Amino acid sequence: MNTKDLRQQEIIAILKETGSASVGELASRIGVTDITIRRDLEALEAGGAVKRYHGGAHLVTGSSYEPPIAVREQMHATDKQVIAARIDETVDDGTTVLLDGGTTGIAVARALVERHITVCPMSLRVAWELATSSSVRLILPPGLVRAGELSITGAQMVEYFSSHHFDHYIMTASGFSIAHGFSEWNSEDAAVKRAAHASSQRTTAAVDASKFGTTCFVSVCPIDAPETIVTTTLPHDDLSALADAAQRVVVAQP
Repeated sequence: MNTKDLRQQEIIAILKETGSASVGELASRIGVTDITIRRDLEALEAGGAVKRYHGGAHLVTGSSYEPPIAVREQMHATDKQVIAARIDETVDDGTTVLLDGGTTGIAVARALVERHITVCPMSLRVAWELATSSSVRLILPPGLVRAGELSITGAQMVEYFSSHHFDHYIMTASGFSIAHGFSEWNSEDAAVKRAAHASSQRTTAAVDASKFGTTCFVSVCPIDAPETIVTTTLPHDDLSALADAAQRVVVAQP
């Protein structure tokens, strides 16, 4: 990740913490000029992540708002890599794996690229990461491709999963909470995830800690549906409550 990407990731983190901030405040906290911050905010607004106002910006939020994948790739990238490494440890050679999309799914694909497994990707971005692997057997499912996100959705996808049986589903999610379980921004993505979970012998959820407590527009499944939740460090009380509610929680660390 280059310096600009890291800086914009830091801006998003600050706005997530504060809700809004002035250009001067952001420049002071990050240690760059006001001009640099203004350029970054212009780029982030173009991507749909922030909304600028005179002298500052605030984070775009809402239960039906899905940040663009280019923006999400900059957020918590290290956490996603750590989670992907732990997910790799849970996958057995010779198995059939359903691999979800999103930026965490891409990170997991990169971790699995040298494994001897069969993978059915639920995103063209994930498929691309595995396309040149000499050991992964790649199966492309039928369905419709969402513009921008490039996840594969639709009735054909759901029907395909209902007539096949997979060993392991690696599920990603945009939000998860004890009360509302796993959730997604997009209803079609959520429907495909439900079908994937139903068609798999076991499900592992790969979700970084920043998503804990977030409830998105559409429910996918309860918090105790996956066999294992792989996440990153949570506050002690949150982790304790999650461990009580879920089947099994693994905290991935560098």
